[in-house]
Amino acid sequence: MGQITVRASRPLAYALAPVLITQGVRVRRRTPVLPEAAGERHGREGSADGGALAVLVLGESTAAGVGVAAQADGLAPALAVRLAGQTARPVSWRVAARTGSNARQVLTGLLPQVAGESFDVVVVALGVNDVLEMRSARAWQRDVAALVGALRDRLRPGGRIVLAGVPDLAGFPSLPQPTRAVLALHARHLDRRLALVAAAAPATIHVPSPRIDSADLYAADGFHPSGAGYRMWADHLLAAATPG
Repeated sequence: MGQITVRASRPLAYALAPVLITQGVRVRRRTPVLPEAAGERHGREGSADGGALAVLVLGESTAAGVGVAAQADGLAPALAVRLAGQTARPVSWRVAARTGSNARQVLTGLLPQVAGESFDVVVVALGVNDVLEMRSARAWQRDVAALVGALRDRLRPGGRIVLAGVPDLAGFPSLPQPTRAVLALHARHLDRRLALVAAAAPATIHVPSPRIDSADLYAADGFHPSGAGYRMWADHLLAAATPG
């Protein structure tokens, strides 16, 4: 796949459709379906004194904590703990997420859940479902740009939007070849468009996804992060999420 450009991901998927469909059925049969993390989707970390930084984690199943049993072990509180330590301020966190959501569904279905609220940091964790759906790069970029535009109205002065990079599916152990290679190619294609959205939008930062090669960073389904995976991801996002 090294000599195939990322823009060829959809034509390649169409050419390999019979193989990909067969492998997809097998993967769904043998992969455990994990629930979203249980518990309250909001909380507070750090000192109880002073005004808190407000953090929203918005997106698909990873934002919802799939892969761990409790929200306390998910991405949002892990990032809040690190931000509280980094800034010496309390951090309130909030999750608005749903398994299976693509960028358009987050814009129209999840963003209204935080209507009237404002945030210092918004972390957007999206892309895997858009990759699995083989959505066009143009549609993806349009929807993410619209989401970022809507989120900017929710930012407090000095606030920022962090676009977590589309995960590198080349490392996902649950995906067989050639499905893994085709999806990884499309993920890279969409991630390049995600970076373009961030570059064109004020107060918006794109953070490429870390490559996850260690088995202990994956949950039982070999697809979502484990608790250790979410903590590693929070470490990776910390610098971009820390207000200047």
